[in-house]
Amino acid sequence: MKTVELGRTGEQVGQLALGAMLMGTSTDEPTSVEMLDRFLDAGGNLVDTANCYCWWAREGSLGGESEELLGRWLPGRRDRVFLATKGSAMVWDQDGVWRDGRPDWPLARTRSEGASAATLAKAIDDSLRRLRTDHVDLYYVHVDDRATPLEETLEALAGIVAAGKARYIGWSNVRTWRLERIRQLCAANGWPAPVALQQQHTYLRPRAGLDSASIVDDEQLDYLREHDDLSLVAYSPILKGVYDSADKRTGHWAMENYEGPDAQARLAAVAEVATELGATPNQVVLAWLLRATPTTIPLVGPRTLAQYETAHAALDVVLSDEQAARLDAAGA
Repeated sequence: MKTVELGRTGEQVGQLALGAMLMGTSTDEPTSVEMLDRFLDAGGNLVDTANCYCWWAREGSLGGESEELLGRWLPGRRDRVFLATKGSAMVWDQDGVWRDGRPDWPLARTRSEGASAATLAKAIDDSLRRLRTDHVDLYYVHVDDRATPLEETLEALAGIVAAGKARYIGWSNVRTWRLERIRQLCAANGWPAPVALQQQHTYLRPRAGLDSASIVDDEQLDYLREHDDLSLVAYSPILKGVYDSADKRTGHWAMENYEGPDAQARLAAVAEVATELGATPNQVVLAWLLRATPTTIPLVGPRTLAQYETAHAALDVVLSDEQAARLDAAGA
């Protein structure tokens, strides 16, 4: 696996990141360990988790299963792993959140723990305890908290870095104007600025009129091209694998933010290139992201070993300049 620089930190991370969200819940421990070991052996190093993973897998969980599993796996491997975790999205108060065996997501999102100084101080210590390490390499604000003054959050993060509990900070699910304000405050106060932005990003473009703080839009792409000290880590790069199956796409919630004529035109282009290359459409999308500008690190979160191997095989899919240009130009 090739590496890319994370922002302008000098740190080299694998061009493909491994998401551990499902590890310890939907993915059992033996399978998770096998996946993690294969990832390291292939030259990968950026492993991503969060304190809230994966409370929604079962009623009664408060999360932490992913971090705990990684904590059991890390001994003897810690120096080979660029470890990322997140705080601010834990849902401690789940009263009424579960309905008919499923979480009520609109309600749950109103219960996120937030990014106050006290919350982050506790969250990082709890994460380090579960991970059985004295530091993480990258610590994200998982969900931008507009109820807490940015100065409070940023000063708390600076303290976490100064204490050696995190080497770098990042932000996720945030609008571009907020990101610029964050960077201005960091520059003015000498606080460490984010080096990674984790957002949902894929080959399909958001549908017209979509209002989302979590999905990369044209303005955010333009911002990232102008600020190469900030790397884009793209979560849900293959939208739960819907590129590979028209039947799976039909009615799938992952398509709600993209559906329309533009999406259909781009899906057709991906299918055409996949046929030419003897690859799957999912693999073509990952290959397209790997050569995109701004530099993008796709974050894959496989549930099974087969899904992991299929995603990893995308590293061997080589798009010609003509094919890449055709994919770029496709759309309604």
